[in-house]
Amino acid sequence: MVTFNIRGKNIEITQPLREYVEKRVGKIAKYFDNMEEISVLLSVEKDRQIVEVTAEVRGGLILRGQESNLDMYTSIDLVVEKLERQIHKQKTKLERRFRNGGMRSEAFAESKLQVEHEDESPVVKTKHFVVKPMDVQEAIMQMNLLNHNFFVFRDAQTEQICVVYKRTAGAYGLLEFDG
Repeated sequence: MVTFNIRGKNIEITQPLREYVEKRVGKIAKYFDNMEEISVLLSVEKDRQIVEVTAEVRGGLILRGQESNLDMYTSIDLVVEKLERQIHKQKTKLERRFRNGGMRSEAFAESKLQVEHEDESPVVKTKHFVVKPMDVQEAIMQMNLLNHNFFVFRDAQTEQICVVYKRTAGAYGLLEFDG
């Protein structure tokens, strides 16, 4: 049984809306035997109705999708379609990862989604660069000067490899890596 964590930001989660989310987003659980939790954030920003879905599958797999539209119910439908396309596109890789069960092959047979299957994801370009020591603010400045959405750097104080990135709401995020 999948646990739902449904939250709202600038929107009240009514019972009909909750039921619609559980029914529609719950469809992605049919692809896995061991889905633990599905977190859904429904938010309203100006005229945009945004749905963010994060689903955890036992074994460390995380599925994530986000869609926005003028209508919340349409946003929900769009994010479910996006997640199903992701699952279908990565089906072969997912089956390899869950060799001894966890994937439900029959769910793919009954699906109407047509997605090209690729065994390997092609790498079309490779770049090599030196990761320089700097602080977070300098890394953000470098990212903005390059007009990129992310920037890899070495934290000058901790010597950790880090990534700063632009979030969709306009703020910045920081990823720190151990090991």
